[in-house]
Amino acid sequence: MAKGANSIFSYKFEKHQFKPVKNLAIIPARGGSKRIPNKNVKAFLGKPIIAYSIEAALKSGLFDEVMVSTDSQAIAEIAEQYGAKANFLRSKRNSDDFATTAEVLIEVIEAYKKIGREFSMGCCLYPTAPFVSAFQLQKAHSRMIDEHLDSIYPVVPFPYPIQRALRMTDGRLGYFYPEFATARSQDLPNAYMDAGQFYFFKIASFIREKRLLMTKTSAIIISELEAQDIDNEVDWQLAELKYQLINKP
Repeated sequence: MAKGANSIFSYKFEKHQFKPVKNLAIIPARGGSKRIPNKNVKAFLGKPIIAYSIEAALKSGLFDEVMVSTDSQAIAEIAEQYGAKANFLRSKRNSDDFATTAEVLIEVIEAYKKIGREFSMGCCLYPTAPFVSAFQLQKAHSRMIDEHLDSIYPVVPFPYPIQRALRMTDGRLGYFYPEFATARSQDLPNAYMDAGQFYFFKIASFIREKRLLMTKTSAIIISELEAQDIDNEVDWQLAELKYQLINKP
C-alpha cells in the first residue's frame, strides 16, 4: 500500500496501466470492530479470516480486479499480502457504524469510474465468509448470465416456519400470525434468511436501484452447516468447527 493513501482518490497506478475490465470483486473490511477486535483480520484456523474471501475470489478466475475497501492501513497491507488490491482507502463518510453496504459499493464503483475503469458486474464478498468457495462464485456468475438476473446471493432456510413464530407481549406468549396457528408446517411456504456471504450483482441495475435485493434477484440455497453469523467469540468458534467438519479428509 502506498504511503499517504488516505482518501478514495489516492491511487498508486496510472490510467495507461489499466486494461479493460468487466467483473469487480469488492471486499468491504472496515477496521473498527467492537464485539470482536480486529475481526476482519483475526486468525481463523491459522490465517487471517479475510484471506479466505480473497483466495476464493482469485481462485474463481472471474474477476479482473479483487479489491478490499477499508479504512485501515493494516488491513490493506494484509489484503495485498494475499493477492488483493488496496489501491485507495475508504472515505471517512463510509467508515462509521452507520455506513451501509450499498454506500460503500457505490463509493468504490464511482472511484474506479473516475479513473476510466468501468465494470459490468460486481460481487460484494464479505471478509468474514470463510465458507465461500470459488465454485459457489462461479455458479452464481453463471446463473447471473443464464437467467438474466440483477443479483443473486446465498440464503439459508429458516429451520422452522416463520408463520408459526411466537412473541412475548406484557409477559404473555402469543403468535405473530394467529391465522397460521393450526396450519401444518408442511403446508406453509419455505422462508429464507440472507447467509451474509456475498452478493453478485449487475452494476447498472444496482446503481439504478441502490439496493442488492432488486427486481430480478435469485438465490443459491445453502445449508446451516455452510453458514455462520460471526458476531461474538462463540460464533467464531462455531464457524471454525463447521469449517473443519466441511473440509475434513
